[in-house]
Amino acid sequence: MHVVAIGDIGVVDGMMHIGDEAMFEQFLDQARARGFSEVVAISSNPLETATRYGISSIARLGLVGDRAAMVERADAILESRLTPGDPALDVIGSIAGASRVVVTGAGNLASTWPVHIIERWVIAQVAARAGVPFVITGQTLGPALTATDAFLLSELLESAALVGVRESSSFRLAHTLGVAEDRLQQTVDDASFLALDGASSSLIPAEPPYCLVSLSTHVGGTDRDDFLAAAATLLDRVAALGLEVRFLAHFGAISGEPHRGDVVMHEAVASRMTAQSRVEATGTPVEAATLARRAALVVSSRYHPAVFAAAGGVPTLGIAVDDYTTVKLRGALGAFAQHAVITGDDLVAGLGADAAAAAYASRDTIRTAAAEHAPERLRQSALWWDRVLGLR
Repeated sequence: MHVVAIGDIGVVDGMMHIGDEAMFEQFLDQARARGFSEVVAISSNPLETATRYGISSIARLGLVGDRAAMVERADAILESRLTPGDPALDVIGSIAGASRVVVTGAGNLASTWPVHIIERWVIAQVAARAGVPFVITGQTLGPALTATDAFLLSELLESAALVGVRESSSFRLAHTLGVAEDRLQQTVDDASFLALDGASSSLIPAEPPYCLVSLSTHVGGTDRDDFLAAAATLLDRVAALGLEVRFLAHFGAISGEPHRGDVVMHEAVASRMTAQSRVEATGTPVEAATLARRAALVVSSRYHPAVFAAAGGVPTLGIAVDDYTTVKLRGALGAFAQHAVITGDDLVAGLGADAAAAAYASRDTIRTAAAEHAPERLRQSALWWDRVLGLR
């Protein structure tokens, strides 16, 4: 018996998305720790995923095109209108012989990415027909949901034996969509404690101290040039605090042309700064988590730098550019008693430098608060994984 797991994983075109891989890697660690030696991952790049993690991996369902095309493909899968060699047959076959199917974080369930709702709904239907338990963990729900997607999401959640969500707003939405309390749990992000030994939630800060910076190319409704200029001003102020500025692309190239993903944003900001900065190579999720936990300060419009840093008691300034990133950043930081989240408009208005300086000035209080919260969060996380992998 094996576990089938789907996350938003697989390095495509040489581009790594650290956060998505981090949540899957933590799931895999937890599964192995509980005696599951065989995991079959559904991936955008099965060969790369199989090599990276030393597991079996199969292709996704092939939902492409516009929403109508994806729905037609979903119908074809569920009505068994597939030709020999269709990748969906591997998914169906793997689920039929599984002990459970797990949605492992990422692929957040919102109308922004309807493919994730439709794909996971199809997988839930396949699992139900095979009599295989279906579990959802590490999700953000919404906040953007059309009526059609809300209906599908409600059916998806109803089919799950357990539903784990990361923020209070997602918890409330799950309730609204009909998930019973005995099947629903609010958790910290699945990757919060990636590669920690359980004895400590933090690492000794590096010397000389540095500020780790990760900025997505997505700036919402904020003017891009204004955003870049304000970010440069913010980081010059951070450098004046005596911190080295280090950029780390959480969506970045691990092979091929490096000037893609977050690096484009980082280069544009660095060129506007007066202070010196350096670039960290996009590596593994564990390396990224360690860099965040050893930082003196983290400034990020990306989500997982905040996840890694908050659990380690590292003061963090989140820059939210829309409702979705606001929900996620507030959730990640709030779980460990941090609350420094500004909007892109706040940044452009010049509020970022003072917010970063205030967060850094509160570093002792923040580290103490994390040390108080982390053991209980870690205990709750372990109990959640016991439920996910033991269905208790």
